[in-house]
Amino acid sequence: MRLFPFFMFFICVFSWAQDWQTDFNKARELAAEENKPIILVFQGSDWCAPCIKLDRDIWQDEDFIKYAKKNYIMLLADFPRRKKNKLSAVQQLRNNKLAEIYNKDGNFPLVVILDQKGDVFGKTAYKKSSPEDYISLINSFLQ
Repeated sequence: MRLFPFFMFFICVFSWAQDWQTDFNKARELAAEENKPIILVFQGSDWCAPCIKLDRDIWQDEDFIKYAKKNYIMLLADFPRRKKNKLSAVQQLRNNKLAEIYNKDGNFPLVVILDQKGDVFGKTAYKKSSPEDYISLINSFLQ
């Protein structure tokens, strides 16, 4: 019985967690199945201050998470620099391929809104705004 609060905490935390895909092909399959656009995020999770702010202020916001689960497929291309955060060789190759196509200038953070085929609707970056305003910005690319 003493473990019950512990388990409930983790259930609550993980039920609100953003459901990030890391494989472009899987994200495209899900987008087609669920008829949703894709939000592709290029970030440097352990070195890029605006990336960390975007994650904290937008991606981890409960309202954004709920909205995104209903309306988007979230795809993450992370480029950490610290050895302890190093990606697998396979994941690094996947992210590099995505960067070659969608982030040739190497901008971080870069948020790319894609259709189910991978065609670009629009691009943006970190903006100091509320999650609601960021949702409006992202949605504006779909019109």
